[in-house]
Amino acid sequence: MFTGIVQSTATISQINDLAGLRRLTVQLAPDYLQQLQRGASVAINGVCLTATDFDSAAGWVCFDVIAETLAKTNLGLLQQGSQVNLERSLRFGDEVGGHIVSGHIQGTAELVAVAKDAQNCTLQLKVDAALLAYIQPKGFIAVEGCSLTVGDVTADGFSLYLIPETLAITTLGTKVVGDKLNIELDQQTVTIIRTVERLLADRFAAQ
Repeated sequence: MFTGIVQSTATISQINDLAGLRRLTVQLAPDYLQQLQRGASVAINGVCLTATDFDSAAGWVCFDVIAETLAKTNLGLLQQGSQVNLERSLRFGDEVGGHIVSGHIQGTAELVAVAKDAQNCTLQLKVDAALLAYIQPKGFIAVEGCSLTVGDVTADGFSLYLIPETLAITTLGTKVVGDKLNIELDQQTVTIIRTVERLLADRFAAQ
């Protein structure tokens, strides 16, 4: 589990395509790898991955990404030198500053517009209708691993209003129109909507 509070940005230092998977090597400040163990869960751009090898002193960690994950997320679009968001898994006693995030990405959204001034940034994203049904104004959503509040919801997408701090400590400030961003829906919202839909369907079927 994660909180959607990005702890660090990191750099893709190496990409190796192997039989049936892609191995990503991520370089970051050694401080963020302290007490890491092989098999630990780490979120990269919001995707829960398993650490397969690492060197805490040198500041690198490896992840194996299977074809299903590459197809469902934007990890397949990463190149050597790409910047990514990183969060270590939640530990008992940690402050939950965002919302509970599983790291299980439902899909991607396309960035269709960016509006910036000195203090504000608005991102407009287009998303598949199947996901849009679960996105509510002022509800939680995780985008690129960042716990955010949905702004407005439109016919084909939604907006995000970002403060300078978010832009400074994550990769969201570097995104440009056309980029694909990983989306994780708020599971509580999904559960409520699906439960209500099922109850209504059962009620009308019984009439």
